[in-house]
Amino acid sequence: MQAQLKTKEKAWEVIARIEEQIRKVIIGQDDLIRRILIALFGRIPYSFKKGQEEKAGSGHILLEGVPGLAKTLLVSAIASTIDAKFQRIQFTPDMLPADILGTRIFDSKTGEFRTEKGPIFANIILADEINRAPQKTQSALLEAMQERQVTIGETTYGLEDPFWVLATQNPVEQEGVFSLPEAQLDRFCMMVRVQYPSPESEYQMLSASLEKTRVESVTDPHAVLWIRQLVGDVFVDDKIRRYIVAIGQNTRNTRPDALPIVKEMVMHGASPRSYNHLLAMCRPVAFFRGRDYVLPSDVKYIATDVLHHRIVRTIRAEVENVASDEIVAEVLRHTPIP
Repeated sequence: MQAQLKTKEKAWEVIARIEEQIRKVIIGQDDLIRRILIALFGRIPYSFKKGQEEKAGSGHILLEGVPGLAKTLLVSAIASTIDAKFQRIQFTPDMLPADILGTRIFDSKTGEFRTEKGPIFANIILADEINRAPQKTQSALLEAMQERQVTIGETTYGLEDPFWVLATQNPVEQEGVFSLPEAQLDRFCMMVRVQYPSPESEYQMLSASLEKTRVESVTDPHAVLWIRQLVGDVFVDDKIRRYIVAIGQNTRNTRPDALPIVKEMVMHGASPRSYNHLLAMCRPVAFFRGRDYVLPSDVKYIATDVLHHRIVRTIRAEVENVASDEIVAEVLRHTPIP
């Protein structure tokens, strides 16, 4: 597969085939599919270089939407198109960190402890209904998502690349759920809100035979890494970098010239980590649009998904139901385009 992906045209062909397979079961959500794949092929630096290994990986995704919008089906379909190890973890209130990471077990036959690795040791992880688990269990994902490694006892184990976490959560239910802490949210490159499909798309769903549909595997982890490398080579001008910084700065109420909506509705703005994530996501947006350079329109296309879950709103904003999407939209409108 690596030998076949030495040109951008071949990479675009593989991406098109992935989208084609997913559309067999996910109808009327083409933009949603594209945004998810942007995160998969984005190249996010998560640490400094150690030895010969560069520390960069795919962007983790938090999918938010009411039940029945095929969030889990979407992740399963994407995993089926890639011949990689896939694990689904169903989060529940009684789940412990060891249920995700693994633990040390005493082997009575050998008289020694051995490590039993958990489901986190896979290429693609579906953290289903992540907000049903308490914060202690949610935090078990922090090291894996940020450092791409897991510590069990006194031993640290590296995770295979690609390592990609996609989590789902239901924003409607209030009982038996635990809100994700800010540190956990900040590890997600994007939070994508899944909307209802159009009436025509819903009609097509009823006409389709899901149980007879087969999603084929069209690529492998090596191809994902190669395409991600191509995406990482997309050129970003310094003006685009300053534009990203200006957007992030305008989400903070500490600036004397902060927008009124930011002063009144924002407690904490976007973090510096979000700048790296936004920059990394702009590259695959441009690549998917057939360019090897980033434009301001690429930044604006993906900025809301990258920033809105990182903005901590004030109590007034929550009482007046001012959504973080509205705040980000206002910031984008008032940030000069280079």
